[in-house]
Amino acid sequence: QWVPDVYTGAPTPVTSFMAGAVKVAAFGGLLRIFYVAFGSLVWDWRPLIWVVAGLTMVVGSVIALSQSDFKRMLAYSSISNGGFILVGFSGTNRAAIAAVLIYLITYAFATVGAFALITLIREQAGESATLIRWKGLGKKSPLAAGLMSLFMLSFAGVPLTSGFTAKFGVFTAAIAGGATPLVLIGVLASVIAAVFYIRVIILMFFSDPIPEGPFVVVPSVFTTIAISASTVVTIILGLFPQIVIDLVSLASVFLR
Repeated sequence: QWVPDVYTGAPTPVTSFMAGAVKVAAFGGLLRIFYVAFGSLVWDWRPLIWVVAGLTMVVGSVIALSQSDFKRMLAYSSISNGGFILVGFSGTNRAAIAAVLIYLITYAFATVGAFALITLIREQAGESATLIRWKGLGKKSPLAAGLMSLFMLSFAGVPLTSGFTAKFGVFTAAIAGGATPLVLIGVLASVIAAVFYIRVIILMFFSDPIPEGPFVVVPSVFTTIAISASTVVTIILGLFPQIVIDLVSLASVFLR
């Protein structure tokens, strides 16, 4: 329950760090704990993973549907994505570890890119994180709206984005581990999540701009680097995933 409040109240750069780096570190640690320390007890902790993954995917996605604040929506999206990551834990082979690592990379870069863009959308009083204020942004700043759309599509797991590669990987690993029912729940949660991600795109490109709406400021060097790196990773992992999959598969050996 504390995650949405922190995401909304904290400065956006801090929120970006929490959503990206902290989640990667936390789940990286869990990989070591479950597969190394408790690897021999896999059939004991897997049922718990199933329950937690299913609940977080569905609850996070459903609550995110009703959010009107962009950062709060991404907070519940973060909870939902945590569930998708746990789906990968249902696998029992090296491919499952690689799938989780790829999901973490995908999520971290897309999250950093999305929050970096949020810092650029401003009003006279500061950042503009209220979704309704983003209406027509695509007509005023096509580049910013287009990049945000790319990250939203990646979160939704649309093909040709890194998000599709990540979700396909964890779902495949889970099916191989006998967790087909959990994958079906994940597919349902993905459909629900796609609604609020696509809603952002519709607001930006298929709505008229509101009077005295937000404007896009010139990004700093570091913000430009963050957005550029996130965009490149999102596209490469979507179009040429095998290159990264092979590298991550080699790295996953050290986690076992």
